[in-house]
Amino acid sequence: MLGIDDERFIRGKIPMTKREIRILTLVNAQIGVNDIVIDIGAGTGSISIEAAKIATNGHVFAVERKLEGVKLIEKNAEKFSVKNLTIINAEAPDGLSKIPKIDVAIIGGSGGFLNEILATVDKKIDKGGRIVLNCITIQNLSTALGWFKCRKEYKYDAVQVQINRLKNLGFYDMAEALNPVYIVTAFKINKIKAPNILIFQ
Repeated sequence: MLGIDDERFIRGKIPMTKREIRILTLVNAQIGVNDIVIDIGAGTGSISIEAAKIATNGHVFAVERKLEGVKLIEKNAEKFSVKNLTIINAEAPDGLSKIPKIDVAIIGGSGGFLNEILATVDKKIDKGGRIVLNCITIQNLSTALGWFKCRKEYKYDAVQVQINRLKNLGFYDMAEALNPVYIVTAFKINKIKAPNILIFQ
């Protein structure tokens, strides 16, 4: 079932995509049971784990540059009995060359190489593929939108998500805000060919 509780993941000190953002990300990714998925900047592997549970006949590649994150992904994959997951310890776009064609790319961390990552992913994704980015900074959002805007083969949109959770403080409940996130979703579509127009004189 989509939306594993945050507390069930082994977390350590590595950032983790919170449950509400994770659900929206995976819904936008429209992962199918046979899909090949790449999760770039996988962190603790929360998105990778849930994606693998959806793509039961497919495969997920989790790319994470920090060794602590790699170990957490391994532990979480074991905890949730996920077998269709390969972990790549590399900083994207390095480490992506051996990954086959993919159906879905989910990009969290980019390490300042978002343009290069998108260019590499673009070569591995066919028409009908999806790219979903979670951007915390305005700079990454601007880079992502600028990249897609220059490419007619993609249809994209973006939404800002602000999640507030109620925190119990004795008699009262107070809103506790999570970091706002921009979710950019892009679909690779066929280029529209100009119609043949006959002019009669």
